[in-house]
Amino acid sequence: MLRSKQKPKPQESGFVLFDVYYEDGSRRSNRRVPRAALNGLDGDAPAREIIEAQDREIAEKSGRPPLAISRVVRSAG
Repeated sequence: MLRSKQKPKPQESGFVLFDVYYEDGSRRSNRRVPRAALNGLDGDAPAREIIEAQDREIAEKSGRPPLAISRVVRSAG
């Protein structure tokens, strides 16, 4: 009797990807936010805070001021 081989199910990623739009008109795609941070009643609201913290850290390391975020949207995919 032949058994059909099933492909293993892809594991849930530990992250959710977001596109970030800045007030200067630029965009950064696929910014990673831990999935566990989004499991509350606030929905995707914590993602903005996490991305702002990431931007502050990047700005500190690069010596440039962080850009102001206009909106954060889940990446399609």
